[in-house]
Amino acid sequence: MTGRPTPRVEIRIDKLVDNALALSSLCGSRGIHFTAVTKAVCGSPRVAAALRACGIRSLGDSRIPNLRRMRESGLNAEYMLIRSPAPSEADVAVDWADVSLNTEIRVMRQLARAARKRGTLHRVVLMIELGDLREGILPSEIDEVVSETIRLDGVELAGIGTNLACLSGVRPTAEKMRELCSIADRLERRHGVKLQYVSGGNSANYQWLVSTPDPGRINHLRVGESMLLGCDTLTRKPIPGMQTDVFTLVAEVIEIKTKPSQPYGEICQDAFGHRPSLENRGDRRRAILAIGRQDVEPAALTPKMPADIIGASSDHLVLDATETDLHVGAEVKFEMGYSALLRAMTSRYVAKTYADDADWGDAADVRVPDHAEGRGALRA
Repeated sequence: MTGRPTPRVEIRIDKLVDNALALSSLCGSRGIHFTAVTKAVCGSPRVAAALRACGIRSLGDSRIPNLRRMRESGLNAEYMLIRSPAPSEADVAVDWADVSLNTEIRVMRQLARAARKRGTLHRVVLMIELGDLREGILPSEIDEVVSETIRLDGVELAGIGTNLACLSGVRPTAEKMRELCSIADRLERRHGVKLQYVSGGNSANYQWLVSTPDPGRINHLRVGESMLLGCDTLTRKPIPGMQTDVFTLVAEVIEIKTKPSQPYGEICQDAFGHRPSLENRGDRRRAILAIGRQDVEPAALTPKMPADIIGASSDHLVLDATETDLHVGAEVKFEMGYSALLRAMTSRYVAKTYADDADWGDAADVRVPDHAEGRGALRA
C-alpha cells in the first residue's frame, strides 16, 4: 500500500513529450502539421500545457467543456472542435472553439449567427465522406455546400477534411488521400477559395504518412491515440521509437480467495446481458480489484504481471492470480488500450496523477524540432 489513491491513472508527461516531439518531427518533415486531440484525457490542462511546450499550436477535442477547460487554464492555442456542434451548441461552440468540423449547412447558419452576435469570425472545415460512413458530405454534394458556406456572414471556409478508420475501419490509403486532394483542387478552382486545411484524417493515417513519397495537398492531421499510446491504430502495434507507457492504470486488491474456476448453479445472463462460458481449470487463486466496467473497459487492459483477467462487473475486476503473490491491499498495474484509457480518464471515480512534477507550462526546457510547425502552419 502506497497511500496514493486507487484506482488511479498514472501519467508520464515526460514520455508524452517524447511522443509529441517525435510526431511533430515526422509530420513536419512531410510538410504536415497536426492538431493534438485531447478528448481521451478530457482536455487535461496539464497535458495540454505539455503539448503547447512542444510547439504544437492546435489543440482539438470533441467536447466543448474540454475546450473550455483548456482555454480557461490560460493556454494560448488554436482550439478545434473535432465533432460537428449540435445546433443547440452553436453559441458555446463559437465561444470556445476557433474552428470546427462541419457537415450540415443548418449548423453552419447557426454558427454564423452566433459569430455575428459576438462580432467575431468562426472558421469551419467541411468534412467529406470517403467511405467510412461516419460524418461527411458526399463528394457529389460538396459544391452546393461550399457555395452556401462562402456566402455566410460570420463563418469562414478554412478547409476540407475527411475521417477514416473510426466507425467502419476503412483504411486511409494513398488512393483516398489523392481523392481528397483532387476535391480540394477542384473546389479552389470552381469557387475561387484558398483552403488553409486539407485535413487527411487521424492517427490511423500513420502507415500512409510513413510510406507516401508525396502527401500532395494534405497538410493537416488530427492526432490523438498514436501520440498518447505510441501505437499504430490500424494494427495496435507500437510505433518504432515511441513510448507506449505514457498511461498506467493502478487498481487495488480487495479480496484474495481460492475458488473453483467454473461457476456452479443454473447459469443465466450476467449484469451486462452476457452468458459467461469459462473453462474448468480446477481451483484457482482469484483476486478481486476495486474497479469495474463503470470505470474502464476490461477487454482493453493488460496486467503488468503474470495474471489473467477473468471478468468484470460494474465495480469489480476479477483476476486469475494463481501465478502471483498478490495480497489484499496490493496494487496491480495495467497497460491500457484506447477504449480503456478513454473510459478511465472520463470516470470521476478514477484518480489522475502525474508521475513527475515538471512544470511543462514553460517551453524553455522543451526542445522543439526544426519541422515542428510544418507546411501550412497555423496562425500564431
